[in-house]
Amino acid sequence: MVDNGYLIDLLKENEVFLEGDFVLASGKKSNYYVNMKKAITFPLILSEIAKLITEAISNDSIDKVAGPALGAVPIATAVSLESKLPLLMIRKEKKGYGTSKLIEGELNPDDEVIVVEDVTTTGGSLLKAIKAIEDNGGKVKRAFVVVDREEGAKEAFEKEGITLEPLISVNEFFDEE
Repeated sequence: MVDNGYLIDLLKENEVFLEGDFVLASGKKSNYYVNMKKAITFPLILSEIAKLITEAISNDSIDKVAGPALGAVPIATAVSLESKLPLLMIRKEKKGYGTSKLIEGELNPDDEVIVVEDVTTTGGSLLKAIKAIEDNGGKVKRAFVVVDREEGAKEAFEKEGITLEPLISVNEFFDEE
């Protein structure tokens, strides 16, 4: 288990966890919001996230690090730089021009891949990215999320035979206050 205390402190200092009335991307209402888009604009936070994930995978045989657009791309990039692993970016959908790729970066058959995400609620967007990797010949070994809202993502991943590894759970953050 990685020591996430410093990351929690950084997120608090930068007011990433907001309390109030919010509507989430899913349309669900919540009394708090995790503003990871703000967090990932700070180099110190990105660096700490990258160090924690790189430390967690240091004994694994991993070929690539992947992140779905948009929020996870800076995280995956930071992990790529820290770990020296090549980067994959997963689009939400194939573009209708140019190469029309769903995955940007070179994914080879049987590449061992870790995926990263900024925040999970139900885990749907990250599971979609994992499916894209697997449908294109990659093997997802581990899935990391910076903040798990603890609203079903871990269970959804377990049903797919994948362990979701949050750096921080929402309850853990609020317990620290």
